[in-house]
Amino acid sequence: MASSANGAEEVRGSVLTPLKLVGLVCIFLALCLVIGAVLSPAWVTADNQYYLSLWDSCWKPAASDKWQCSSTLETDWQIATLALLLGGAGLILLSFLVGLVSVCIGSRRRFYRPVAVMLFAAVVLQVCSLVLYPIKFIETISLRIYHEFNWGYGLAWGSTIFSFGGAILYCLNPKNYEDYY
Repeated sequence: MASSANGAEEVRGSVLTPLKLVGLVCIFLALCLVIGAVLSPAWVTADNQYYLSLWDSCWKPAASDKWQCSSTLETDWQIATLALLLGGAGLILLSFLVGLVSVCIGSRRRFYRPVAVMLFAAVVLQVCSLVLYPIKFIETISLRIYHEFNWGYGLAWGSTIFSFGGAILYCLNPKNYEDYY
């Protein structure tokens, strides 16, 4: 009876390890980056004549100084890219909230696995969207001028990398190293 009570106290009073704290910071950075990526106006740019974001596509005719814009939410691949990225962002937000709650309450070990699973699922969704986007862009939009994938696309990749790093950190077995802290 006494040993089970001590075990319960150990779980509740477990020390916050530096790796889990770094994992939580990775999740926070991933969340900030994915918000920046979704709101970014520049996923593809082309010689100050064309830009494409997740929300609209704008181009400047040669004879005019005014930009003409249209919504990108008319094609299936752009809607799918946005849905996959927003799904990943939702999972990152949820995992951040669960990770934050686990830091605030005494019992943390039971939250490690759900956070890691949600982050790995977010990584899969984001990688699918980030692979789909350039493939379908090159297939459907023919720009005869030099174009490049810009900082919005890079922020999305950064979010994916930090999500993967946070998932790895939350997968580490706490029994192997928590006794040292």
